[in-house]
Amino acid sequence: MELHVKRDHSTSGQHPNRARMLISCPDGPGIVAAVSDFLFQNGANIVQSDQYTIDPDGGMFFMRVEFDLPDLARRLEELRKVFEGVALRFKMDWQIFNVSHKKRLAIFVSKEDHCLVELLWQWQAGDLDADIAMVVSNHTDMQTYVESFGIPFHHIPVTAETKKEAEGRQLAVIGNDIDVIILARYMQIISPSFIEHYRHRIINIHHSFLPAFVGGKPYAQAYQRGVKIIGATAHYVTEELDGGPIIEQDVQRVSHSDDVNELKRIGRTIERVVLARAVKWHIEDRILVHHNKTVVFN
Repeated sequence: MELHVKRDHSTSGQHPNRARMLISCPDGPGIVAAVSDFLFQNGANIVQSDQYTIDPDGGMFFMRVEFDLPDLARRLEELRKVFEGVALRFKMDWQIFNVSHKKRLAIFVSKEDHCLVELLWQWQAGDLDADIAMVVSNHTDMQTYVESFGIPFHHIPVTAETKKEAEGRQLAVIGNDIDVIILARYMQIISPSFIEHYRHRIINIHHSFLPAFVGGKPYAQAYQRGVKIIGATAHYVTEELDGGPIIEQDVQRVSHSDDVNELKRIGRTIERVVLARAVKWHIEDRILVHHNKTVVFN
């Protein structure tokens, strides 16, 4: 068996003292100044800062900051404790991440392989700066391929009668150290109880015909209607089927000369690119969720 070896070209290892801060709070004067002064007073150097406000008068404010702090690993917990005072003053929801701590991914897949293959290729090339901890599938089609990368593969069959039991087994193999779950064309509906364990940490991909062409054979339906644009949407999973906060979308024009197979080919290409972008932005802490929308600093 050919063994695929990952080459580590990650950025996290290049910046052992770098951290990222994500903030959302009611807008008002002094937020940027307070955050900047806090970091300055604690010896940090800001290397990138992005902010956005929905409405300067009574709206929400969003901020992403990357900074370097000497001896970050030792000082990070204390930094978080001290920042609580600033956060309380501005009623912030906030997180601080150590960039050198790679996020751990669990990829769920069924039989279609194009999105999984894209993620594995980017991971192998070092373009996806994360650890793929496992692949979980309700079929065995991709087992040999996944294991050739040295990645654990868990086959957990799912039927209507065994769905609750299967999700319990999935949660058991995932454990407590997975940061994000990626549904790489995993053709099962995720239950509300499962979603609650990973709120805004499950990313799904689907074609953008929804809700026009629901059910089976959407590309055949699209072909019959003579669509001129097809696309894909990556979003966080919520209890509303395919209705969670959108992270990324893309489209491509098609014509009357494209048959159903060509539409499928184009659709697969868009799906794999859109999903990979969404995953990359999530693991780089570029996304803030507000109600059913996202702010994506990219």
